[in-house]
Amino acid sequence: MRDIYFVLPPGLLLLDLAGPADAFRLAGEQGAGFRLHYVGAAAEVDTSLGLPLGGVGPLPDALPDGALVVVPGSTPSAEAHARPEARRIVAWLAARRAQAGVRWAGICSGSLLLAEAGLFDGRSCTSHHSLLDRLRALAPAARVLENRVFVDDGPCSSSAGITAGVDLALHLIGVLADSAVAREVAREMVVYFRRSSQDPELSPWLAWRNHLHPALHRAQDLICADPVRDWPLEELAGKVHVSARHLSRLFRDHAGVSAHDYHRALRLALARQWRAGGLGKEKAALAAGFSSARQMDRAACLHD
Repeated sequence: MRDIYFVLPPGLLLLDLAGPADAFRLAGEQGAGFRLHYVGAAAEVDTSLGLPLGGVGPLPDALPDGALVVVPGSTPSAEAHARPEARRIVAWLAARRAQAGVRWAGICSGSLLLAEAGLFDGRSCTSHHSLLDRLRALAPAARVLENRVFVDDGPCSSSAGITAGVDLALHLIGVLADSAVAREVAREMVVYFRRSSQDPELSPWLAWRNHLHPALHRAQDLICADPVRDWPLEELAGKVHVSARHLSRLFRDHAGVSAHDYHRALRLALARQWRAGGLGKEKAALAAGFSSARQMDRAACLHD
């Protein structure tokens, strides 16, 4: 069981907490083994929506091995971070920054508190674009990166504003649990699954799903569940109780892609995952359902 501590600052930006926390909760339901804690310098914190959040636990005296500490943002952060509760959080972070086996993550302006505590010294980090100058001032020994959804450097991670915290949470779920779990959480939350801080593209597992047609969703679910096997259009159409001609029209009109191209994109994504997992090119191609690496290369050329 891995403990996830959300350290709640004053003026808490609720979406910075709710999005990532729900991602970790859903990962736990997928068997990831996460245990969530909500702690802070006060038993109640005020929030961006004017709705106070109670039942906040105290900052723990010790962190278990393997813990992840997540610090969400505040608004307005300059005012909130000057308050005594935020000062106590910075002191608490600084006192534990040298503990081995702990990961640290800052979301939006939460990265500024980690910066003040010295956690980004000698490392790369980021924050909301409007806060980068303050981040540089607070962490002169850090490498502050612009135009990044999130940055992961050793045990320290940081994200840009608000919804980017969900992207960072999905990345951390993939690192701490399993990429397949992160993919399922992303699909459940209906968000982009960015596999790394350098990859802003929409994952093929989530692409072409922005429609409401139930038969087409069922067909896509079948292919997603077993992309390795062949899916003749007639067989696929029969399983979702429409004609092959009608299913072909559904893919074209609602997804904007053919059933064949959709299937090919998933196989290519699966092959990339196998390559990242250590398989050679030929074995990765076979594991993804291609007859050979040469066929996979031809598919990749057509896809590009």
